[in-house]
Amino acid sequence: MNQLPVPGRDTVYVWTGRAAGDQRELTRRLLRRAGGALLGRPEAEIGVGRAPGGRPEVHADDGRALPVSVSHVDGVVVVAARVGGPVGVDVERRRRLPATALARRWYDPDEAAWLAARDETGRELDFLRLWTAKEAVGKALGTGLRGGGLRRRMPAPDGGGELLRPVPGCPAVRVGHPAGEADLVLAVAVVGAAGPVEVVGEQRAGHDAASRSAGAERTSLPVVVRGSWSSRCRVRGRL
Repeated sequence: MNQLPVPGRDTVYVWTGRAAGDQRELTRRLLRRAGGALLGRPEAEIGVGRAPGGRPEVHADDGRALPVSVSHVDGVVVVAARVGGPVGVDVERRRRLPATALARRWYDPDEAAWLAARDETGRELDFLRLWTAKEAVGKALGTGLRGGGLRRRMPAPDGGGELLRPVPGCPAVRVGHPAGEADLVLAVAVVGAAGPVEVVGEQRAGHDAASRSAGAERTSLPVVVRGSWSSRCRVRGRL
């Protein structure tokens, strides 16, 4: 993508790539691509690093920074970037899993009941949509799943209206599921949007020839998180 963001339009840009092995170099390449496109600088002038706490950072040589988020699973790397403020992204691979039992263990009771009432054929997908939404919101807030993030309620994935919809009890945070590749579930979240947010999927990057490690990132499921969700939706740190 060579275009600059359109003034006055709050947009999240998403890049997806696949790597046969270690995804670190592919991740850096996608981050530099995002920085070059949205900061209007050559990719060679884009710096990639990590902020305190491990969050990815993208900045131009003139000091400007770009809010970004990264997710990866089984050789897939997804980078989201947004000039307008904090952004979070999460990706999972579609697969079989005990959706009802996992939801009863980890999710808000109302969400677990909603999921149990869903048609069995789509229950696993709905579980993963809720999961990725929670992960993406945690990244956008800068808190991750700490403090009971898995019990943080999300808008029902089957709801209509805007693509990114307000999180219950936290209207400054929006989350949704852009269309993507058939084998993946993708969620994008933003903080501080004044109105509708567009999501633009950019051209997929191919296999990363520089990555030869046999190691591959795996899914984040399952994870143990203790605590209760607070209704205070505070953004921590800088993206």
